[in-house]
This record gives sequence, C-alpha cells and structure tokens, in this order.
Amino acid sequence: MLKAQSPSRFAVTLAFGLVYLFWGSTYLAIDIAVQSIPPALMCAVRFSIAGVVMLAVCGATGRRIWYSARQIALAAVVGILLLMGGNLTLSWAEQTVPSGLAALIIAITPLWFLVLDSLLLGHHRISWRGKAGLALGIVGLFVLFWPELHSRTAIGRRELWASLGLIGGSFLWALGSVLSKRWQSGMDVFSATGWQVTAAGVANFSFALALGDFSRVAWTMRGVSAVLYLVVCGSWIGYTAYIWLLEHVPTSKVSTYAYVNPVVAVFLGWLILHERVDRFIVIGSVIVVLSVILVTSAKVKETTVAEELPAVEAAGD
Repeated sequence: MLKAQSPSRFAVTLAFGLVYLFWGSTYLAIDIAVQSIPPALMCAVRFSIAGVVMLAVCGATGRRIWYSARQIALAAVVGILLLMGGNLTLSWAEQTVPSGLAALIIAITPLWFLVLDSLLLGHHRISWRGKAGLALGIVGLFVLFWPELHSRTAIGRRELWASLGLIGGSFLWALGSVLSKRWQSGMDVFSATGWQVTAAGVANFSFALALGDFSRVAWTMRGVSAVLYLVVCGSWIGYTAYIWLLEHVPTSKVSTYAYVNPVVAVFLGWLILHERVDRFIVIGSVIVVLSVILVTSAKVKETTVAEELPAVEAAGD
C-alpha cells in the first residue's frame, strides 16, 4: 500500500499553532457563553452552524461530501465522542469547576492517548523522551495551578461530580481522536470534519430538547458573540486543524495541545482581563513549554506486525 505524501514542516507547525492558540482561548469563550446559554443548547448551536457551513463549503469547492452510509455513520460516532462526550462535558463542568482546575483535569488526556493509541492502533511506540515529556507536562500543570488547588479545603458535591465528569469526558475525547485516526481513511479530511461537527450539533440539539434548555436560555449579545467566536475559531479553524493533524501526526504529539491550552488560557486572561500572574504560573508555564518541546521532538517508532508478536519485547518496552 502506498503511503500518503508527508506534509511540509510549515503546514504541521501552522496547524499546531492554530490548535494551541484558538483552543486555548475557547476556555474563556465557553465560560462566557454558558453564563446565559445552557451548555447543551450552546454546543448545539455552535456545532450545527459550524458543521452545515463546513459541508456547504466543501460542496461548493468541489470536494466530495457524499460517502457510504457506513463512512458517514463512523464520522458521526467520532464527532459525538469528541464534541458531545468531550466538549459538552467541558461546557457543563465550567458552570461549576474553575477554568484552571478544569484545564488541569483535562490535561490527563495525553495519558488516555498513550493507552488507547497502543490498544486500538498498536503501530506507534513513543520513545522514552516523549514519555518523559508527557510526565513533565503533568508536573508543570500541577505547579501552574498549585495555589488554586492548595487553597481549597474541600470540593463541593456538585464540583466533585463535575470534576469526575471531566475525567470521563477526556477519555471520550481521546477515544474519538484515536478512532478518527483509525476510521477516517478514504474520506476527505475536511468533509469528514463537516460530518463529525454536524452530527455533534444534531446530538446536542436532541439533548438540549430533552433537558428543556429552550425555556432557560437568555440570548444576550455577550453570549451570542462568544458562541460565534467558538464557531469560527474553535470549530472552523481549531477543530479542522486538529483533525488534519490526526491524519498526519502521531496522536501522542497531537495531544500536546492539552498542555499548551491551559497556558494560553492563563496568559489571555492576564492580557485581556488583567488577571494576576504569579511565580507559580511563570514556573509552571516554563515547565509546560519544555514538556511540549520534548514530546514534539521525540521520535515515534512505527512497529510492524512481526515486531508486535514477541511478548518478551512488548513486556520490556
């Protein structure tokens, strides 16, 4: 089987930059949006608009958008896992959990990536340098948010359930990401993204109807503006760049967004909202950046079937 042509270093770097920057800013936008729009309805509006427009643009530019029922169904499953299981959980949790703590919990996503990538794909092995980078990133995030975590004596029942929900949401996000890499061969990456986002919009609308969100919504200018920002920067730009990276870069490297996004969120808060930046934030940010350098520069070994057979080698890796 012929391998697809490798993308240029510039294209990969640009895609990483878009994911790092725009997804880091979505924490703030989500926090603003859910103050007046219930999470499920907010996600429904965001993803429905983004998905339909994505498919329309793909069709208008000559890209193939119609595939077999099985391919579209698989894309829908991936979209629901990512954008309902992962993103809706985050939106719901940010009503209760501080954004810093939410970002810290979501930072376990790379660990899910390592486990699921090995179990479901099994053809990538990240080097010790990459694993050290992942571990260092976790340390950096603990330093980054240590004052906030240390100042709390107990977590309320609702915040506890929201935190547990974020752990489950991070698992579903990682699962959807790995399945996207496994299933989406043969589909145009941008059309597949359109189907994923549209399916997530429909699923979130169904959930919003079941919860009665339409009777509790307040369509404020601030909330609507935040949703529009999430559509353009979070879904059209950030999510498309993310799916493209999954097609061309090992998931262990793509998962570094979970380390960078909290740093971006902290510094945007300092720049726009004039939030305090102390020594813990500075030190933690430096550690996180170093971890990203380790992970993204680590060599990833592609294993063959013959290499996967010996149990001794697998046990000693």
